[in-house]
Amino acid sequence: MTRTFLQPDDLHGLVAEQFGSDRRLAALDRLSGGSKKGVYRLRLNDQTSVMLYVWAAGENYWPPSPTVRDDPFTDASGADLFAANHAALTAAGVRVPHLMMLDRAGHYLDADIALVEDAGALRLEALLERDPATAAAPLSALGAALRRMHTTLGAHYGKLAAIAGGEASQTRRTEDVIVDRALGHLDAAAARDVRLADAHQRITAHVLHLRSAVTGREEYGLVHGELGPDHVLVTPAGEAVMIDFEGLTYFDVEWDHAWLQMRFGDTYSALRPVDLDPHRLELYRYAQTLSLIEGPLRIADTDYPDRKWMLDLAEWNITKALAAT
Repeated sequence: MTRTFLQPDDLHGLVAEQFGSDRRLAALDRLSGGSKKGVYRLRLNDQTSVMLYVWAAGENYWPPSPTVRDDPFTDASGADLFAANHAALTAAGVRVPHLMMLDRAGHYLDADIALVEDAGALRLEALLERDPATAAAPLSALGAALRRMHTTLGAHYGKLAAIAGGEASQTRRTEDVIVDRALGHLDAAAARDVRLADAHQRITAHVLHLRSAVTGREEYGLVHGELGPDHVLVTPAGEAVMIDFEGLTYFDVEWDHAWLQMRFGDTYSALRPVDLDPHRLELYRYAQTLSLIEGPLRIADTDYPDRKWMLDLAEWNITKALAAT
């Protein structure tokens, strides 16, 4: 498809109505890295700035995939999820960008949009690399926020809006949702890589072996889904601000911690994790490895601009998946 992104002329009405006639758009920057929604920084003529999120087909690089009713990690994008999850995180005391305006009626653009606080361009990932001592305070604050999330418990798993509407299916145990998800990712990835096709039976047996050690659970915490230091902004005041939380769901906290261990590495212990089930953690860690093969291979088949990065990510995780069996 031919992708067209927002231009300054597209936003005159939005800026005038939201900020008044004395404030004008001085510059518009589309930030790189997003694959499901467009993220724009609006720089105004009074030296202030705000962020604009745009959920539109032309901003989403992911090809369609089947929606599984009781898998809360499928189809985790959109303004509705953003609004519900923003409210839940705010209620849990988690610092997220302040929401200034949400438009799902197409009043300004032919897309769902949100205006949010510009919390700055500094990501915790960059600060950890550049200045670990300064990163210690926001890292600790993030750990406290995660504890609040992971101890906000519910009796059902699923997307928050689905639970609130009584639409969250509970027909499978969470570990079985993840096993089926992992084996589906294996099937899709094996169709693209002969090494995985050759090892399909061995990998399947490994997944089922990991599943056999996991006991049942009936209480779930709030999990982000894919929280890494690149999904945390650090404000000039040193606050840790969580972003990209459309995938927020009630689920096993081990899902978050498998991801956190991978992404935070040596600094993970500073997040002060809650008690975890080691068997569930091991299963989820391996399932995420398979996800990080299938997803990158699938998006690499599109016009995503950094295709090589995705292929390298898939290759790294293929090596991990094969080495574990």
